[in-house]
Amino acid sequence: MLRPTVIKVLPENDFILFLEFDNGEKKYFDVKPYIKGSWFNELNNIAYFKLVHTNGFNIEWPNGQDICPDDLYYNSKNL
Repeated sequence: MLRPTVIKVLPENDFILFLEFDNGEKKYFDVKPYIKGSWFNELNNIAYFKLVHTNGFNIEWPNGQDICPDDLYYNSKNL
């Protein structure tokens, strides 16, 4: 069985993402543990963080940062 994919992403306060998956599930994902190192450090800027969008399969930011779809689904919390 394939893992559900993100169809909607909304940035929340405190570096949390609201995610809606194609199976109807809605969850919250905490990005804070990922914001370290040079690649993800740009996400510390809340204005940039809020530019997150879905690409039809995953989420990403304008400069290419993304998070593994498996992480998004299996490490997010149910509402």
